[in-house]
Amino acid sequence: MKNRTRIVLKSGKDQSLRRFHPWVFSGAIKKIHGPAREGELVDLFDNKDEFLATGHYQEGSIAVRVISFEPVETDQLFWDMKLSGAWKLREMLGLAGNPRTSVFRWINAEGDGMPGLIVDYYGGAAVVQMHSIGMHHNLDAIVNAMKKAAGDRLHTIYNKSESTLPDKAGITARSGFLMGSQPHGEVLENGYRFRVNWMEGQKTGFFIDQRENRRLVGSYAADRKVLNMFGYFCRLIHFSIISWFYIIPW
Repeated sequence: MKNRTRIVLKSGKDQSLRRFHPWVFSGAIKKIHGPAREGELVDLFDNKDEFLATGHYQEGSIAVRVISFEPVETDQLFWDMKLSGAWKLREMLGLAGNPRTSVFRWINAEGDGMPGLIVDYYGGAAVVQMHSIGMHHNLDAIVNAMKKAAGDRLHTIYNKSESTLPDKAGITARSGFLMGSQPHGEVLENGYRFRVNWMEGQKTGFFIDQRENRRLVGSYAADRKVLNMFGYFCRLIHFSIISWFYIIPW
């Protein structure tokens, strides 16, 4: 920690961090002690020099994305604990190891204390999307941690970050396999089978966040033949539920 850049916040701007909000906006910064480079770790302090958090610095409105509210060294053990903790949480929630559902979001960025990182799990394949240079710098450690956390339940890791990393950072990223080479696969969701192409599909390949909506539509359409005319369009414009479908009593 002693060699990290120190960022001091303006008086009163520490309150959101004390409530564990994971962002620091550029307007909250009073002074920066040391170089502030895109993607590098910085330590945050209040106006009375009390430690608040550690995070990745980035240029723009959101200046720091917090990865820990305690003093830490981001070594391999740090990432091992982050990834294994997220996996165990999915086990507790009945997602990892569920015989009827083999697709779920393993890492949900801020929700798992890893802003800028998304990992979706597709029945043995993990698709990684990085939205910050800080996460990009730690890719190798993150991949190693994923392998340890999932063990033999992981056969493929695909990095799909080519279009999600900030352009201004000057990083040339290429999507590609980090483990295995399987470009698509079959997954289960609530007992139903879906074929997912994580290389060419939108985002990481599948709209995982629509699981409960698909279950809802399934209950409406039980024992009927259904023509889905607008569901995909509605998802694109961010309707909160899938609607505009016709149940045809053929």
